[in-house]
Amino acid sequence: MFFAQQSLCCLGIRTQLLKTIYPVRFFRFSTSATMALKHKNAKRIEGLDVNVWVEFTKVAADPSIVNLGQGLPDISPPSYVKEELAKAATVDRLNQYTRGFGHPLLVKALSQVYEKVCGRKIDPYTDILVTVGGYGSLFSAIQGLIEEGDEVIIIEPFFDCYEPMVKMAGGKPVFIPLRYKTVVGNSTSSADWVLDPIELASKFNSRTKAIILNTPHNPIGKVFTKEELQVIADLCIKHDTLCLSDEVYEWLVYKGNKHIKIATLPGMWERTITIGSAGKTYSVTGWKLGWSIGPQHLIKHLQVVQQNTLYTCPTPLQEALAQALWIDFKRMDDPDCYFYSLSQELEGKRNRMAQLLQEVGLKPVIPDGGYFMIVDVSALNVDLSDMEANQHYDYKFVKWMIKSKKLSAIPLTAFCGPETKKQFEKYIRFCFIKQDSTLAAAEVILKNWNKPTS
Repeated sequence: MFFAQQSLCCLGIRTQLLKTIYPVRFFRFSTSATMALKHKNAKRIEGLDVNVWVEFTKVAADPSIVNLGQGLPDISPPSYVKEELAKAATVDRLNQYTRGFGHPLLVKALSQVYEKVCGRKIDPYTDILVTVGGYGSLFSAIQGLIEEGDEVIIIEPFFDCYEPMVKMAGGKPVFIPLRYKTVVGNSTSSADWVLDPIELASKFNSRTKAIILNTPHNPIGKVFTKEELQVIADLCIKHDTLCLSDEVYEWLVYKGNKHIKIATLPGMWERTITIGSAGKTYSVTGWKLGWSIGPQHLIKHLQVVQQNTLYTCPTPLQEALAQALWIDFKRMDDPDCYFYSLSQELEGKRNRMAQLLQEVGLKPVIPDGGYFMIVDVSALNVDLSDMEANQHYDYKFVKWMIKSKKLSAIPLTAFCGPETKKQFEKYIRFCFIKQDSTLAAAEVILKNWNKPTS
């Protein structure tokens, strides 16, 4: 017993000696385990680390790949827009901070444009917030208005940031899909994708805080009709629900269709935040300027989020945008106004893309608005059995297409909730706001689809 105690005592002395001589090595494992727990991500971002843009922008970065994936225009913005930015940069005071909720000249220009569109008075200082892109508008609206446990209705397919933004705010996404009305022929229209009014009504209850509407719609290109918007408006009013209306493609509407703002329907102005974007209006996505328009009693909450996060947006960009808007505001009754001329240019590109896809035996969904086109690729019968088994067909197909055909697109299940991914996994999304040379390069690839690649 004595010898055992002596041995343990010696062992203790040796252990203490080792701790003294090698303290870092001794504590490394226990400390790193503790740090791993302490430095763990916040619960509000749990499971939100996967992002389709991060993944596919990296995969399609090779300049030899024809990129019809991300909504990245490679056409030139209007010359006067770029000239106004160059002018703004030469004015010293415009290289400093401006008003946090929106550069004064810009909010005045926005109020003038939207007063004409909406047919109502819009106060530039209380009814408008300028943010970092449409993303910033969505973020400030959701953070400022959605509370823990609130339900938010999201129409599928949806722009992919809607769901994670709602979750980060502690809200619960409630999904409802656009359903396809079967039509005969080798092409369909985005108008053939509709909400079931009874199904939609079933999603509203006492916990419903908001519905996110996107018209013109990304990725399908649907332009909601006045009748469809009225169904949504009636339910919002009945259940005292807010509407976050993402209308960044508002000017990109093709012949035979009309964009209607849900905020202009009776009883909707006081419960609607309307979101717009300079990137989509003037093909300057790199400027990252967006705006929220709505009643003061709602916008003030978005302003609180802005002042405590981003604070303000770049002054020279806001000045240039304001000057560009004034130019187009003065000619809103003229077809040369860029608000209308861009959609005329894109309509030809849309028709070219649709014809090309039809010629190779595919069935595109012809969009009534926006600059995306989804297409069912199941007719190509590509064998993807040797690819990752845990991914949906569209993800595997796009990865295969980038590698084998040097053509990039975006898988549609990135825009879906968990229950409807199967419904949309044979669709991919192409972007057609591209130079003719880019579309011609895609045409060569598609027309030579069945030829072996070198």
